[in-house]
Amino acid sequence: MSLIFILTILIVICALAFDFINGFHDTANAIATSVSTKALKPRQAILLAAIMNFVGAMTFTGVAKTISKDIVNPFDLTNGSIVILAALIAAILWNLITWYYGIPSSSSHALIGSIAGAAVAAQGLGVLNYSGFIKILEALIFSPILAFVVGYIIYSIFKVAFKNFNLTKTNRNFRYIQIATAALQSYSHGTNDAQKSMGIITMALIANQYLPKNADVPLWVQVSCAIAMGLGTSIGGWKIIKTVGGKIMKIRPINGVAADLTGAGIIFGASLIHLPVSTTHVISSGILGVGSAHRLKGVKWDTAQRMLITWVITLPITALLAGIFYFILNLIF
Repeated sequence: MSLIFILTILIVICALAFDFINGFHDTANAIATSVSTKALKPRQAILLAAIMNFVGAMTFTGVAKTISKDIVNPFDLTNGSIVILAALIAAILWNLITWYYGIPSSSSHALIGSIAGAAVAAQGLGVLNYSGFIKILEALIFSPILAFVVGYIIYSIFKVAFKNFNLTKTNRNFRYIQIATAALQSYSHGTNDAQKSMGIITMALIANQYLPKNADVPLWVQVSCAIAMGLGTSIGGWKIIKTVGGKIMKIRPINGVAADLTGAGIIFGASLIHLPVSTTHVISSGILGVGSAHRLKGVKWDTAQRMLITWVITLPITALLAGIFYFILNLIF
């Protein structure tokens, strides 16, 4: 059994583990509002999210292709398998740390920062595909800003449209609507987040010449990643749900629908143009936008500040961790 084959198997295992962790780490964001407003019971929300994430993951592969080619060219990597393995270990570690402390950090930032950090540790800054890397960074930076603005606008429209309606009855009706919007947001999450592990596995298969240069994502990779994320979702990320669903603002059904529509729309739009975005950033920023439109003082800005700090430090920390893991793995293998 060759070393390349062993490393490829390890990469597949770690990529599926990353997707599983992503399931209970990031997917919690997609159902947090529906759980906090009691539109869905926790078990119902998790089952719904697991199913819709699986369906979403089976629908698209465009983001996977972006991840597999736009950060670094797999054929430019001398120790490609070790680079990818180091990146996955670093991203998994950071996801577990932030999950433990209930901080909704970005799995996308963690993975992209880790790939870049491990690749630079292996071959220097010249190995990065700067046009693709900058395009991905721009999507990660501008999508939460857009989510904040869209969330603010959607809820402002809701306020005007329903200002003369009975508040209790309106919230009761919106609680039913929120079941559909939670499903839509979970579906959009699957179309984007599950693609990232698919891209990593495809990158490894291409780098190790198990696939040709311009190969599509194999069906077995798509199915296994979709299953891993669905299973991870079924575990539930209660700490993240608690932060997103209650520690940013007090969410009512009408707020939740506005936030869900915002998150789903932006994530799905990014998937259509093959860009990876942070579902965590988009959903949390959408809630902040809705909260600001509802009542500025009602937003718990200390929680938002803590989340923002985590978002900023994720890329450099995961890049550093991946670089360290690369040197350790290089000594082992």
